[in-house]
Amino acid sequence: MLNFIYWPISWVLWAYHKLFGAIISPDSGMAWALSIIMLTVTIRALLVKPMVNQMRSMRRMQEMQPRMQEIRTKYKNDQQKMAEETQKLYKEMGTNPLASCLVPLVQMPVFIGLFHVLRSFNRTGTGPGALGLSVEENRNIANYAFSPDDVRSFLDADFFGVPLSAYMSMPEDAFAAFTGVDELTRAHIIAVCLPLVILSATFTHLNARMSIQRQQARRAAGKVNTPQGDNAQMMDQQMQMMNKMMLWFLPAMILFTGFVWHVGLLFYSLSNNIWTFFQTRIVYAKMDKEEEEEEAAKREAQRASAPQVGARTVDKRTKKQRKQGK
Repeated sequence: MLNFIYWPISWVLWAYHKLFGAIISPDSGMAWALSIIMLTVTIRALLVKPMVNQMRSMRRMQEMQPRMQEIRTKYKNDQQKMAEETQKLYKEMGTNPLASCLVPLVQMPVFIGLFHVLRSFNRTGTGPGALGLSVEENRNIANYAFSPDDVRSFLDADFFGVPLSAYMSMPEDAFAAFTGVDELTRAHIIAVCLPLVILSATFTHLNARMSIQRQQARRAAGKVNTPQGDNAQMMDQQMQMMNKMMLWFLPAMILFTGFVWHVGLLFYSLSNNIWTFFQTRIVYAKMDKEEEEEEAAKREAQRASAPQVGARTVDKRTKKQRKQGK
């Protein structure tokens, strides 16, 4: 059903594995891990411009909140007029509320596709997504772009002794698919996976905190106007609720669902969050610099247009107009 997602993901991952396999070793866990990380980097590099546009759009959305509130108050009994005026404001400010949805909409299919492709390397056992194949069948059937040799290579690759397609809640009858891993236990898998889950949740929290702290700093500096009017308290409560969800709910979701994430998928999540952390810092610094330059240009324009103290005022009226007192 989602082959249009699974095949491209598998081909990109395959290409990077061939590259790093030629440099390190095709069966190396590091080669496979680097392939997953570079898949993440490729996706995020393609999304840099949309991400920057999203962050700039969010800044404009904050700046236009007072005017949005005025429109809601003025046209609260005319929904059509409210929608028209809101669209005019979006056009005037050069922003699009849907811009903030583009990056998550692209990343979600990538996450789902990678999750499925990595899980499909091991189709033994009877757990969720498993096909109940025998160990021999599983090791001799291709997985999307990956040949049977690639499947065997992935199954035999490990990170600190744990296969890259292993996950904390994996059924024990699926352990048999791996060779070259002596005495694999659930405790061993948890010891490798849990720190990756915690790190990923931590960076998710830090990314949210960075965004919220900047928002609060801009409001304290008067760069973002506080909503006024009857709905101001409700809007403020909604904002606080969203901030709490970003700070705590999203990291908690990673912690609570981490037991079904493969080692390889955890590499994707962690590298994605680390990329977001540094990209956000760089973009915020760039946006702050742009904002300072814009404010400096406005101040300079005001100084240039203001009348100079002690300057002689030129009366441009005609002689006839002066006599008539006009």
